[in-house]
Amino acid sequence: MIELPKCKYNGRIREEVIGVGENAIKIGGETALPFHTFEGEIPNPPKIALEVYDIKPVDWAPACLEPFRDVLDDPVAWAKKCVEEYKAELVCLQLVSTDPTGENRSAEEAAEIAKKVTDAVPVPVIVYGSGNVEKDGEVLKSVSSTCEGKNILLGPAKEENYKVIGASAIGYKHLVSALTPIDVNLCKQLNILLGNLGVQDDRIVIDPTTGGLGYGLEYTYSVMERGRLAALIQGDQKMQMPMICNLGREAWKVKEVRIEDPNFGDIKKRGIIWEAITAISLCLAGANILVMRHPESAALVKEIIDELLGIEKKEN
Repeated sequence: MIELPKCKYNGRIREEVIGVGENAIKIGGETALPFHTFEGEIPNPPKIALEVYDIKPVDWAPACLEPFRDVLDDPVAWAKKCVEEYKAELVCLQLVSTDPTGENRSAEEAAEIAKKVTDAVPVPVIVYGSGNVEKDGEVLKSVSSTCEGKNILLGPAKEENYKVIGASAIGYKHLVSALTPIDVNLCKQLNILLGNLGVQDDRIVIDPTTGGLGYGLEYTYSVMERGRLAALIQGDQKMQMPMICNLGREAWKVKEVRIEDPNFGDIKKRGIIWEAITAISLCLAGANILVMRHPESAALVKEIIDELLGIEKKEN
């Protein structure tokens, strides 16, 4: 009988909890590389969050608008549909309306929307700002206080605004999503800065910055893989946080999912598969949370994750 060689790991990804009560979820906790159940423990499968925008999207592909056509003007109803109809494990509220170059909605208005969404759904909520460094600090500070007690994941915190977001998360007991531009050293540096501020290591989630399939995915993959090797083999404690990939918008903005050309095949099916392949690739690189856009893509990825981990499908 041949005994297969196995890798010896010296580290463990921290197990973290998002949400409260019986519907809180655990992420991380693995002692081996993704899906390597023959080498270690994978106690918490990767989780899938569906996107919810706080305003009706203007640049989404028609295939993504269709499943939510009746709720696009109501983020609360949208979030409930994600959970009740599409079985989302988390909801990711994207506060795009706060962008100063767009609607420039106030921090108070955005926080009130976040509060309504977190009150309306039983699953944990991720709240992301617009990506504007200065405005996100203001917005997420307000969201932190308004959603006190919900144990949400706030982001993206960057080197330019981590102090205000981190301090708010500490004060109101939330988690922080730390975003850096696809670089292991910068990722570790931001984790250290948040730690020096007082954010506990088990309250930080890494956002490595995500590329879509064919648009930087291979670079994202290699950086995520290097981070996981540092965490598990080298035992680097500042790289042992779970990872989140905000991939839906990246997968659906590429030209290949928007071109109306019969030679490319059915445009809806093409987009769904494009997002699903992006998501599974990121899972193999170490993602613990996948923020996705199309419910059919999410369902397909959930099925693949369960199959890879040997999780039996639950009967309805």
